[in-house]
Amino acid sequence: MKKFGIAIGLWCIFLIPLGLYAQQSTLRTQIEEIAKPVKGIVGVSILGLESRDTLSLNGKAPLVLHSVMKFPIALTVLHLVDSGVMRLDQTIHITKRDLPKKTYSPLRDKYPQGDVDVPVSELLGDMVSLSDNNACDILLKQISGPKTVQDYMLHLGIRGIAIRTSEADMASSWELQYVNWCKPKEMTVLLDQFYAGKILSKSSTDFLYKIMTETSTGPKRLRGLLPPGTIVANKTGTSPTNAEGLTPATNDVGIITLPNGKHLAIAVFVCNSTNDEQTREGVIAKIAKAAYDYYGK
Repeated sequence: MKKFGIAIGLWCIFLIPLGLYAQQSTLRTQIEEIAKPVKGIVGVSILGLESRDTLSLNGKAPLVLHSVMKFPIALTVLHLVDSGVMRLDQTIHITKRDLPKKTYSPLRDKYPQGDVDVPVSELLGDMVSLSDNNACDILLKQISGPKTVQDYMLHLGIRGIAIRTSEADMASSWELQYVNWCKPKEMTVLLDQFYAGKILSKSSTDFLYKIMTETSTGPKRLRGLLPPGTIVANKTGTSPTNAEGLTPATNDVGIITLPNGKHLAIAVFVCNSTNDEQTREGVIAKIAKAAYDYYGK
């Protein structure tokens, strides 16, 4: 009888992880089915910030980054704030030349004539929450360019994110947008380190998290199918579409607060797709909802 009890106990020990694996396998199959309509590459990485559970699809593929790069740039700027090199209330003088017209820029719309001093905090808010391209390049110039960001990522041990060119450079040449890339799994590692407070001071972490929750771009992506009021701290990335209908990047990465109080780091990249925008964004939304339903139980 004693041996029988031990056998039952051992069976239960092995049964629990097998059951969890089977459930996760179901989620993976669901994500693969959601990704099927995409004519291109779908990269997905999911990390439970409390459970440490992981799931990925093409998670190690280097995919076009686009404006998702503004999250690592913000981390770098705020690291310099924490180091005393910069201040959030420090102002940067912006000229009309700093505000080119042929790019997305609410900052330019706000100050069309330039000749204005704008605090770093406002530029960060515009860059992250509004994905302002001019605010991005102004901050990059202030920190001596993309190399500073790349060096800081390497300092953090992040080797699967490449940031080598600015928004203006990408806009000047179709090929240059491929220079900035990211492996989805590496992005969730970075999100995890950020959320855990391992990168920035608490005040800087709280500031960046807040402006990420105020993101207004890509409302039909990670947020698209989630219940109203769900807290999502995210950063989108979107490339132009060429004459042949090719879109190199439709991306969204971020941290989702689940109904059980836990958190999910998620990165979804739709790369080199010839699908329409509704399909590309719909895939991101469906993957986020599937992950939300699975991990939010």
